[in-house]
Amino acid sequence: MKRRRKKDWIHPKILYICLSLVCVILVVLSFRFSNQFASVKTMAGNIVSPMQKGINTVGKYLSDKMDLFHSKETLLQENRELKEKIDSLSYDNKILAGENSELENYRELYKLDQKYPVYPKVAATIISRDGNNWFNVFTIDKGKEDGVDVDMNVISGNGLVGIVSEAGNHYAKVRAIIDDKSNVSAMFEETGETCMVKGNMESIYNGYIDVEMISNSAKIKEGDEVVTSHISDKFLQGLSVGYVRDITSDSSTMTKTAHLTPVVNFDQLEYVLVITQLKDNSEIKDISNYD
Repeated sequence: MKRRRKKDWIHPKILYICLSLVCVILVVLSFRFSNQFASVKTMAGNIVSPMQKGINTVGKYLSDKMDLFHSKETLLQENRELKEKIDSLSYDNKILAGENSELENYRELYKLDQKYPVYPKVAATIISRDGNNWFNVFTIDKGKEDGVDVDMNVISGNGLVGIVSEAGNHYAKVRAIIDDKSNVSAMFEETGETCMVKGNMESIYNGYIDVEMISNSAKIKEGDEVVTSHISDKFLQGLSVGYVRDITSDSSTMTKTAHLTPVVNFDQLEYVLVITQLKDNSEIKDISNYD
């Protein structure tokens, strides 16, 4: 059998040199015989121009896509950084709002302390409440070790909250004046005429406390302030309780009844002041014994 002859290949270097020479010759001829090659240039231009235009279009499209990709990545990175900053600012704002709220509470307690400067007081924080959404019975974080004991008066906001009903070494329970078991001997600030402020959980849902045992001849009017009276055996005299409204006369008992808008917001309590001075009711006891 005859062997197949191997194909002869032109060496790449020789091919490169030949093509380079051809290009040089063409360049020289185009400059030397520009007029003669004008038609050839025009033909070449007509062929190359559409190709070049297509290449430019494709290149511009790819360049725009790359720019869009980089822009999108940049925007996404900036968006992530902005979200982190917003989260950080939101957290800082929450902390600041909490601090401002706490500062405002302290300011209110300070004003209340100045309102009754003759009484010694201990500030306390409410740590729990019993039952419902109202602070009718709640627990504070101060007890006997802090000078807090049973029957001490508790104030907040603009006046009377209630009285300590139970005291441990490091805690105490407070019964508010809105509780069903609460009865506060009170009087009208202007006239000195007495009355009884009775807690009623149904009434407080309507925004008031019941006031009973008002003398039918009492010269009182809407908006008069009611404070704790001098004849109370547990409550110190002169603590603001609220403002009277809805005064009505009861012909069967020859007395008047009314409602009282309390000076304390009993669904938003956080801090209180405990007056660490007990009511001196020795005179009341002496009168009772004499009777």
